[in-house]
Amino acid sequence: MAFIKVTRPAAASGKLQKIYARVASPDGQVDNVLQIHSLRPHSLEGHMALYKAVLHHNANRLPLWFLEAVGVLVSRLNGCNYCDAHHSAGLRRLLGNEEQYRSCHSALSQAAPVEPFTVAEQAALAYARKLTRSPGSIGQADIDAMREAGLDDGEILEINQVAAYFAYANRTVSGLGVNTRGETLGLSPGEGDSIDEWEHG
Repeated sequence: MAFIKVTRPAAASGKLQKIYARVASPDGQVDNVLQIHSLRPHSLEGHMALYKAVLHHNANRLPLWFLEAVGVLVSRLNGCNYCDAHHSAGLRRLLGNEEQYRSCHSALSQAAPVEPFTVAEQAALAYARKLTRSPGSIGQADIDAMREAGLDDGEILEINQVAAYFAYANRTVSGLGVNTRGETLGLSPGEGDSIDEWEHG
């Protein structure tokens, strides 16, 4: 499953056991990307707090399916098959329309995604691509392009945070050899917990 030692849920005890119970998906699965933190449970808590805030906070305005699409794009650019597979499955589940999913998924493989994404979504994806490929080259013009396409600054922040989160998750996974073996793809960990519960433990 990984390049380092991992404590599986069946062998967990104490604080780690409690955290695993909280991050488990509705069917009881603890994703391998989360189990990789088992030697340092505090970093698992930090990972989950960030994941919840960036993708699942009720104050976000952009639809979750589109945030997942940004995650798929970033993961693909980073060559992270694990996150690509998981979040592609999540995108399919959230869209609930196979034709729309296939169209979106195919567009994300293009150098410049177009339809079925809107002009604003295309601008957001272009920014996420540039931020992933050449973060040091981002300038005011990149932000202005998203504003001109119809995104407000809060929505731009959401895109930035999703792209940045997936850069972190991709490097956690790829750098430690995490794979999807034994997992059901596309489930949301800790689905019943609110962000407030993760922020305040």
